[in-house]
Amino acid sequence: MKILYFGGQKSGKSLLAEERAKELKGNRKPVYLATYDDRFNDLEMKERILYHQKRRGDIFKTECEPLKISSLIKEGEIYLIDCLGMWLLNALEAKLSRDEIFRELDLILEKNADIIFVISDISSGVIPLDSFTRRYVDLMGEIGQKTAKKCDEVYHVILGIARRIK
Repeated sequence: MKILYFGGQKSGKSLLAEERAKELKGNRKPVYLATYDDRFNDLEMKERILYHQKRRGDIFKTECEPLKISSLIKEGEIYLIDCLGMWLLNALEAKLSRDEIFRELDLILEKNADIIFVISDISSGVIPLDSFTRRYVDLMGEIGQKTAKKCDEVYHVILGIARRIK
């Protein structure tokens, strides 16, 4: 099963995705695939990460992978990927081509595992002024569309409330 939670920043999508992973886990231990790469030594992001880790407790096994997510996914297991937006930023920073980015996404989506995706909805704003941000926003939209198409369930999260749209 593939499930997507998307919404704005601090909408509650990660918490709802975690709760869903707990519902689906059965006798498996869910793997939390964190995509954040701390190369910027961002103290505020470190605080966010600690908050998320404390909230999850030991229910999840945490794996950190900024680029090659597909290499960690094993058949029959359950994964929560948080988040595709950070993964895309890492890919752009690593100068991966559009083809390389979508090849990795295809590998992830083809895995025979239960995967819950989290992605931020950034498509409701204005067209960004700089080319890097325009490319990021455009690719996020395409990644979101492709992921949603392949998912069995898609939820739009607003104010901690998930509305199923697929």
